[in-house]
Amino acid sequence: MTAIAITPEADLRFYDLDEHDHPDGHSTMLGFWIYLMSDCLIFAILFACYAVLGGNYAAGPGPKDLFELPLVAVNTAMLLFSSITYGFAMLAMQRDQLNQTRLWLLITAVFGGAFLAIELYEFQHLIHIGATPQRSAFLSAFFTLVGTHGLHVTFGTIWLFTLVVQISRKGLIEANKRRLQCLSLFWHFLDVIWIGVFTIVYLMGMLR
Repeated sequence: MTAIAITPEADLRFYDLDEHDHPDGHSTMLGFWIYLMSDCLIFAILFACYAVLGGNYAAGPGPKDLFELPLVAVNTAMLLFSSITYGFAMLAMQRDQLNQTRLWLLITAVFGGAFLAIELYEFQHLIHIGATPQRSAFLSAFFTLVGTHGLHVTFGTIWLFTLVVQISRKGLIEANKRRLQCLSLFWHFLDVIWIGVFTIVYLMGMLR
């Protein structure tokens, strides 16, 4: 059996060593849609866990004893307003109005920050009165579901400020427009998830 020697020159024929061109804005959003679908699965699991564990109070406090619906309603309004202002930012972006886009993004960040502040206050109050995650299965499921959503809003707000810096430095180039569109999908997705949290955890919890 005869061995075939492969020289380095012949070996290079099997590889493409030239770097491909990556024009700004030519990337697709397929990967981001796949990420959002994976996030949907995460929240679906958390909702399922809450549905199973949400009625197990271990002789401790339940939703009627803990939740303040007026405060939660205000918190919900903050997130809904932030989705509206982000929509205004996208309209300004489509018209290539840099200053207007940046202004609406900052207003969105203010609403997002208000939402997080109210949520942290709620968590602090619950922990202060002894309603900690280890108190019952209901509280464990509640803190996990609502806290995971809060973490997403936190990362979304950081991402928002990052984009404000990017568009301030490089303007509304195609790459930045695509990034703003990805954040828009993420932000509205969090809005939809919160409506589910508000309905299932808070409203239905008060009816139990």
